[in-house]
Amino acid sequence: MQHVKVPDDRIGVLIGQGGETMREIEERTEVRLDIDSESGKVSIETVGDPVLGLKGPDIVKAIGRGFAPEEALRLLDDDMMMFDVVDIDAAARNKNDLRRQKGRLIGENGRTRELMEELTGASVAIYGSTLSIIGGPKQVAAVREAAEMILDGAPHGAVYSFLERKRNELKHKGMEYHPYHG
Repeated sequence: MQHVKVPDDRIGVLIGQGGETMREIEERTEVRLDIDSESGKVSIETVGDPVLGLKGPDIVKAIGRGFAPEEALRLLDDDMMMFDVVDIDAAARNKNDLRRQKGRLIGENGRTRELMEELTGASVAIYGSTLSIIGGPKQVAAVREAAEMILDGAPHGAVYSFLERKRNELKHKGMEYHPYHG
């Protein structure tokens, strides 16, 4: 059994309307969720396939870190899909610096976060003091590196160029993750 702490304002999203989201997670990952809505603690017990059960905690964590349930359930699409978290707070010196760093990661009107998603094919959520990523290993690594560049103070233009290069590398290695929207 695993335990995950979910922020109070994300408990409702995890449960879903009439328990719908919770039931879908339980069915698709073959786990049983015990959600304490007072404390935000979620106990996850595997009741079926242990390999599928390993994805349950990551899906709960992803919803807790700001992803919509549909995005979190993408972790089940492929065995290679993974969930990763970058701690923005670790790169910040104080509350004002944390706010500034989050602003740099989000970008004007959310453009930086959007470009991270567009150029890598990964899903990115910024919530609280974390940046969370759902994608394949190379996608997650590219977003993590780009986020760390921004947190280290790199100009946005340099980060966008890095992401363009990564996208081209993925294309040339026959690992195209971007659907054609022609």
